[in-house]
Amino acid sequence: MARANDLGHDPIGRLVLRLAIPSMLAQLVNVLYSIVDRMYIGNIPVIGDTALAGAGVCGPIVTLISSFAMLVGVGGGPLMAISMGAGDMAHAKKILANCAMMLAVLSLALTGIMLACREPMLMAFGASEATFPYADEYLTVYVCGSLFAVLSVGLNQFIICQGFSGMGMATVLIGAVLNIVLDPVFIFALNMGVKGAAIATVLSQAAGFVFVVCVLLGKKIHVRLSFGGYDWRVMRRVLLYGLSPFVITATDSILLIVLNTVLQRYGGAEMGDTYVTCATIVQSCMQIITMPLVGLTGGTQPILSFNYGAKQIDRIKRTYVWVFGVGLVFTTAMFLVSQFAGGVFVSIFTRNPEQVSLSVWGIRVFTLGVIPLALQYEVVDGFTALGVPKLAVTLSLGRKLLYFMLTILIPLWAGAAGAFYAEPVSDVLCAAVSFTVYLLVIGRLLREREIMPDPTRTL
Repeated sequence: MARANDLGHDPIGRLVLRLAIPSMLAQLVNVLYSIVDRMYIGNIPVIGDTALAGAGVCGPIVTLISSFAMLVGVGGGPLMAISMGAGDMAHAKKILANCAMMLAVLSLALTGIMLACREPMLMAFGASEATFPYADEYLTVYVCGSLFAVLSVGLNQFIICQGFSGMGMATVLIGAVLNIVLDPVFIFALNMGVKGAAIATVLSQAAGFVFVVCVLLGKKIHVRLSFGGYDWRVMRRVLLYGLSPFVITATDSILLIVLNTVLQRYGGAEMGDTYVTCATIVQSCMQIITMPLVGLTGGTQPILSFNYGAKQIDRIKRTYVWVFGVGLVFTTAMFLVSQFAGGVFVSIFTRNPEQVSLSVWGIRVFTLGVIPLALQYEVVDGFTALGVPKLAVTLSLGRKLLYFMLTILIPLWAGAAGAFYAEPVSDVLCAAVSFTVYLLVIGRLLREREIMPDPTRTL
């Protein structure tokens, strides 16, 4: 397995595309885990609509579990790339070993906590008496296999950060394709319903985990997985770097909980579950936009981090220009698709006329502010890659806080449907703030790096 990309010497435009496209495709395919599950669940005879609402309630918890993988994977990846750029391969190996141990411990802890708290958690997150049995069934199985989900997602970041973006995509592709194949077998052929969807997902994630470990233990990868050399200072640094992506992902789950709760409250007994079902479909559509965007900005982080470590300032500047450009092209295209073809997407999940109409409207509203998200995501992930995670966290939290407030306040006078407007308003306003901060800070940050000693020596 030859190295696909030279982070320090390949032309920036070509390098960005070679890293971004596989990473974006990987994240898009990764979305298929939940979307495929929801698609099949929504088409289960008789119980489909109710079961889909139950699976939707589980969405925030699944997202929360994934956020811990991002905490360590996206936290450790840039640090490892900075060490590689500075020529300190021993330290890069040490970072990987510490991160692998952290991922294993976190996944086991999450399994115990989630199993113990799942019933009150689901009810608090928007489950009703009708949807709880399906939510509980799905979540119990999924949580039992969360070890594979956390380790495969987290460790895959260390493959991508070494320049092997194609292998990173293969990891996700293996799991997603297997999930697509297994879902109808377990749900319909074996008549296991919602539980079958969860089993298929766990088995698929286990396959991805095995592949990741095999790659990281392989002889041709530059920084191999090893054990030992555990150092709290390294772990603390990883957690600091990973705080921003963790906050982004974890607060997404909290905001989904708030949204489901608000929709249940203002929708009432007649429309509460319908609104939650539609919100599940709308969020699935939104993930098709935001997850590839995460792939773009996260997948190109190694370029920024490596060249930051190597003090190649001009390459950092050109990387930003390319990533901003690719991101804006992508979000513009997805804005047009969501505004004019939302009905095609909705039809995959439900044929109920009321749910179709509400979901199509919800998609159009939710995606009104997606274009500037290209700026928001790159500013935040870029600051993380350059070693200023505190600023990245601040910008992330600001956006989430505004969304939280608007989700609660707008329905006070606009009803349940008004909650959908919180997303575009917060996306536009916070993207403007983040990009302004970037323009004010980036020049000084890069000038300081030119005269700074190797940051890995302080770890």
